Amino acid sequence: MANHSILDILNDTLGKEAREIARVMRFPPGQVLFRAGQKCERLPLLVAGRVKVQMTGVSGNSIVLYRLETDQFCPLSIGCLMTGQAYRAEAVVEEETDAVMISRGVFDRLMDQSASFRQGIMESYGRRLDDLMLLVEEVAFRRMDQRLEEWLLERADHGPIVITHQELAVELGTAREVVSRLLKELERRDMVRLARGRIEVTNLLERL
Repeated sequence: MANHSILDILNDTLGKEAREIARVMRFPPGQVLFRAGQKCERLPLLVAGRVKVQMTGVSGNSIVLYRLETDQFCPLSIGCLMTGQAYRAEAVVEEETDAVMISRGVFDRLMDQSASFRQGIMESYGRRLDDLMLLVEEVAFRRMDQRLEEWLLERADHGPIVITHQELAVELGTAREVVSRLLKELERRDMVRLARGRIEVTNLLERL
């Protein structure tokens, strides 16, 4: 079956049990793995693909919290399994994804019986928490025009960026109208060229 590195650190007995009980599932692009308000019953261990985790506020605006890729953990799932609370965000498959699904019972048993598993889970959780704190700092304390320019510059070397204004707004955690206004200003200054669903970076210079 498909494997995840966290299962390799288990002793033979626990590893065999986890692999026999775990469900390996394939998810197509666009499928929702979990929604806000839903109770967490399993920990997805990605062995292939990519998943976007995003939150929608009362204003209706959304923001991407993080992405999951091969051999990574979902910190929201870990937190919900440990506390019993429901999800506060949703996860959407971006690329066809294979995942080993660890049930709550197996997760609890592995956390209790395997120090290596517990340490691996908590280290991953801590790294993701640090990433989320950096995201909060970005959203709370940096101007949106600076964040937009930096986001564009990070992707400019790969040619035109294929993304809609709405999708870019979700990436940055703001309204589509704000993104469109800022992009139009950059276009007016000949720093980007805009087309439907595409942004070409031209003379944009990074300003930190």
